[in-house]
Amino acid sequence: MSMHQARPYPSVVVTKKAAHLAKSGHPWVFEGEVLDVQPGPDGNPVQNGDVVDVVQQNGTYLGTGLISQLSKIRVRLVTRNANDRFDQNFWRRKVQWAWEYRKTCMGSRALPGCEPDTNCCRVIFSEADGFPGLTVDRYEDVLVAQVNTVGMDRLRPVIFPLLLEVLRDDDQDIRGIYQRNDAPSRLKEGLPQYKGWWQPGDGTDSESAGQPAVGTQPAADTEATPSNEDLDQLSTRVMVRENGIAFDLDLENSQKTGFFLDQKYNRRAVRELSRGRRVLDCFSHVGPFGLNAAAGGAEFVRCVDVSQSAVDLARENARLNGLDQNMGFTCANVLEYLPRLRQDHAFAKAEGGPFDLIVLDPPAFTKSRSTVAHALKGYREINQAALQLLPRGGYLATCSCSHFMTTELLQKAIAEAAHNANVQLKQIEQRQQAPDHPVLWGVPQTHYLDFFTFQVV
Repeated sequence: MSMHQARPYPSVVVTKKAAHLAKSGHPWVFEGEVLDVQPGPDGNPVQNGDVVDVVQQNGTYLGTGLISQLSKIRVRLVTRNANDRFDQNFWRRKVQWAWEYRKTCMGSRALPGCEPDTNCCRVIFSEADGFPGLTVDRYEDVLVAQVNTVGMDRLRPVIFPLLLEVLRDDDQDIRGIYQRNDAPSRLKEGLPQYKGWWQPGDGTDSESAGQPAVGTQPAADTEATPSNEDLDQLSTRVMVRENGIAFDLDLENSQKTGFFLDQKYNRRAVRELSRGRRVLDCFSHVGPFGLNAAAGGAEFVRCVDVSQSAVDLARENARLNGLDQNMGFTCANVLEYLPRLRQDHAFAKAEGGPFDLIVLDPPAFTKSRSTVAHALKGYREINQAALQLLPRGGYLATCSCSHFMTTELLQKAIAEAAHNANVQLKQIEQRQQAPDHPVLWGVPQTHYLDFFTFQVV
């Protein structure tokens, strides 16, 4: 579409390469793909976080997005519809679509007698939901938001009240939004790092946040918006239930936004394999895989993590659920722990071995293309160490949570590990992140979690 009608926004002229990516569905325009930035009809220069049109050199409209003047990702598209107006109704529709999607894909999947799966889920997943740089997780009656782009940061006064409004209208009780804006990536956008409860009006007069983006007005306060006095009384310790298991979460100090919700259904897959087995849960964090294994009837579960605080929380979560009698907890570096189990039989026995189901849920071994080769070696080594411990007929659950470690590369690492361990693998399932973290085709960065279960034959 060529833009013959007057448009109210500045325009960013991009290369043919950027145009091709945009037409294929990718929402990013990189710094090196920008040929020119032209002011809007008012003649004012473009401000960081503004709404801008993205166009080809011949004027063909490609989409409209938010500009980040300090980021290598210069523009993030939010629509390809030239008729969209960036008012409250636009953002309310997007919030509504995101919530309705979660209700549809997760609303009927709860385990019998357990809480709805939407009680703890990701409500907004950045680009996959059309909110580039914004993630919002629900933990029972608290939303935890992380904003990593300047455009979304300026839109907080618009989007946050709408989140509360949409959920309230669906009879969801939400008492507040806690901001985990402490990610290092904010610094690349020129944004400060901080944590704290969001309050009405927050961001409208902050020098760092700027003014709401062009074409928007702050949403009116809703009944669901807590008062400043109420916020002072809110605790960041939240008791949540996932798959019928209780977890005591510290939303202020835990990793990411508080919990790894993307593994919800993969944890169930481990639960289904666990009855009567001795399970080793590696990189256990606060124990969700291990607790699911124990709840599934495992004979014994050993949780291992390098963080003592995570191990302590896992032990407490086991006690909360009455599962601690059949569980043990070890603070250790998994990369050193697995070889020691193989080399020291007395140690292995003391730890609860031999094990016939091992779970590997490591942190991302790579966060850039430049370290993929090193990460491939790391995944091969931990899978080989696990396979060398498992008996014939034993089970392995293994995964990677980095989009740079593609499905094919992870399969290669596991295949090499099996070859080196002199075993063959019978695949049970190939899985990915839960559907509240949707994979958007055309945007490979949204597919970041691969999960496999195998039997050793």
